[in-house]
Amino acid sequence: MAEQTPIEELISGAAQDAGGWLGALPVAQLATGADGKIVRWNHAAQELLGYLPPQVLGRHIADLLHPGADRSLGRALWEKAATGRGVMGTVTAWHREGHPLELEIWACPVPDRRGEGASAVLVFAADAHSTRRIRGSSAVWDGLFARSPVGIAVLDTQLRFLRVNPALEAMNGLAESSHLGRRLSELLPEVNASDMEEAMRQVLATGEPILDRQRRGRTPADLDHDRAWSCSYVRMEDPAGRPIGVIASLVDVTEQQRDHTEAEAGRRRLALLSEASARVGASLDLERTAQELADLAVPTLADVVTVDVLESLARGEEPGPGLAGGVELRRLGKSPLTGAALIDVLAPLGRTLSFPRTAPYAQALAFRQPYLLAHFDNQAVGPGARRTDSPEQLLEAGVHSFMMVPLIARGLVLGAATFYRTHTVGSFGSDDVVLAGELAARAAVSIDNARLYQHEHETAVLLQRSMLPQHITPPPGVEVAHRYLPASDINEVGGDWYDVLQLPGGRAALLMGDVMGHGIAAAAIMGRLSASVRVLARLDLPPTDMLHLLEAVLADLTEPMLTSFLYIVCDPVTGECTVTRAGHPPPATVAPDGTVRLLHSPPGVPLGVGGIDFTTTRMTLPPGSLLVLYTDGLIEARGRDIDERLTELTRLLTDPGRPLSHLCDTLITGLVPQSADDDVALLIARIGPPP
Repeated sequence: MAEQTPIEELISGAAQDAGGWLGALPVAQLATGADGKIVRWNHAAQELLGYLPPQVLGRHIADLLHPGADRSLGRALWEKAATGRGVMGTVTAWHREGHPLELEIWACPVPDRRGEGASAVLVFAADAHSTRRIRGSSAVWDGLFARSPVGIAVLDTQLRFLRVNPALEAMNGLAESSHLGRRLSELLPEVNASDMEEAMRQVLATGEPILDRQRRGRTPADLDHDRAWSCSYVRMEDPAGRPIGVIASLVDVTEQQRDHTEAEAGRRRLALLSEASARVGASLDLERTAQELADLAVPTLADVVTVDVLESLARGEEPGPGLAGGVELRRLGKSPLTGAALIDVLAPLGRTLSFPRTAPYAQALAFRQPYLLAHFDNQAVGPGARRTDSPEQLLEAGVHSFMMVPLIARGLVLGAATFYRTHTVGSFGSDDVVLAGELAARAAVSIDNARLYQHEHETAVLLQRSMLPQHITPPPGVEVAHRYLPASDINEVGGDWYDVLQLPGGRAALLMGDVMGHGIAAAAIMGRLSASVRVLARLDLPPTDMLHLLEAVLADLTEPMLTSFLYIVCDPVTGECTVTRAGHPPPATVAPDGTVRLLHSPPGVPLGVGGIDFTTTRMTLPPGSLLVLYTDGLIEARGRDIDERLTELTRLLTDPGRPLSHLCDTLITGLVPQSADDDVALLIARIGPPP
């Protein structure tokens, strides 16, 4: 490669040093000898003035000035530069096409190799109009750079800082001088610098800007708190489109992020509470409600949750008078049941746990306040570890944060819900305690509702059973068997009843009723109707008259309920029967040969509707025939057609020779699901001796 002349070396170095404005503005580069004759003419000079190098090389530089203008200024500028001083100014040149062109020029001497004076003059020239425009834009940029509240940085292709504005100095807590020549990863190790540098490399490689990339961490401006910045990156290019660096802009979005996080947390909180309203307590079952609370809180609020209720409550008793002497709790909820090391450490479902009065559990329940260990470590569990090794086991299982919230409803302490965090998410805070308290309050009301319902359910069952006939003594010639099955615990007890009464003349009255309601109120009305029927039947009134009197009994009640009723009077000697229905399912008859049919007598309307006459149907049964009376709980089932169920009933009755008690069991087993939705009353009578 040929050795560069002093002028070429200087031009090359000057072009590199002036890269900032040379990249933004086409600049002509030329040089003259000591005598003022042009010795170098670059391509930009050719484009600016239109002359080819052979047309200008060797000519005096003053020959390029406008012939009608004062050339003395141009000569004075060159002479000043030639004497050893750099100069700049504005001159009017003459374009090759014959028109004037105003130029801004910068000229400086080029010393000879011995340093004994100027051997040449280096001249840069640019269109004056374009120069003024660029200079104005630069002033705008400098003003924006200095006064903008947005942090701005200029970085080279090696991602080293070239310039930062005051706003970025404040964000980073470092002066501009500390930035220059250093990379972000060297300057701020406490932020995610590698992510940011990767984004800038992508911008340099593709030319596509990147907007709103998150920078997070701590800077010397605030070493005690994490902050967040929204960063955008744009590639800088030279006129040829080659990348020469990156401009970064940063906006502190910590407050917006905090507001967004709080809003998102509030949204999740409302969603969780809404889900709790829909999921927890719908069953009115104590154990299921406790498990629903545990399942709901995992994993949204905690990694593991246990729910414990007072042992007295779990036994179906009333809550104890106080907790000053300690507390016994039975574990009824736990989530998850498998898959975590902590699960094996915690007591299983059904276990009764005893806590002395000084234990945190007992104290939290006694004072009705949450108990929080935000940072569950050796120091925090030290006092508890002296009494038991459980805290150490919790630490070994990875628990790093813990809180316990009492379950309180209607002024009663019912138990406690405990929340554990084992993963790397943050510790429990005050917002978590509030959310856990709201969940616990809702669950506590549901648990107390389950307690109250269980108490009412047991009372209603006891009341109903006490009002059912305990010992049925049918008249001679009539054999009976009966069953009563209350609804399952998740449904309320109804008002089903049956009875067999002796009438004058050796006749028997078979009756079946169903109060259309549930709970204690239905059982109480059933008791009143049952007693009224026993009195009225002994008066041997016509069946229709007796049903009208029963309607009058219902009308006297403050809150009457409709009641279906079936009344059959039969003579075991003659087989004659009368059937009167008030909205009740039809009875079935089974002949001695196994023929089964449903008696489709006029159904009537339930007692309590009023204003409707009842109809009595007469029939004669062969000796040994069966009469089957039942309530709708025996034949109704969700998702099944009633006609299909009646067909199943008749199919199960085709063997009348079996003992009546066995036949009752067959019907119950074949028709009633394990979890019955309604009470079931069943009465089977054999009329007359079997053949």
